[in-house]
Amino acid sequence: MACETYKKIASRRGRISRAKKLYSIYIQPQSPREINIDSSTRDAIIKNIQEPTQTCFEEAQKIVYMHMEMDSYPRFLKSEMYQNLLKTVQSQSS
Repeated sequence: MACETYKKIASRRGRISRAKKLYSIYIQPQSPREINIDSSTRDAIIKNIQEPTQTCFEEAQKIVYMHMEMDSYPRFLKSEMYQNLLKTVQSQSS
């Protein structure tokens, strides 16, 4: 969601400010919400952060979506919490 909001920023100054904020929250090692991306993607973002384009976080966004699709979402579907919710919904609709 942060990347989609970032892509809509039209001004250069706003994009630079937001890019630095996204870096400090999600990309920087040991950041509060550090995402799981490879070092080459991280290095490309670091390189482009001084003059960020609207697409400079796109590769990181793709990686996060891939992790969600291949790992997080399947684990969620198998989780006890989701299974209990599913049973509750199914029993209410019967």
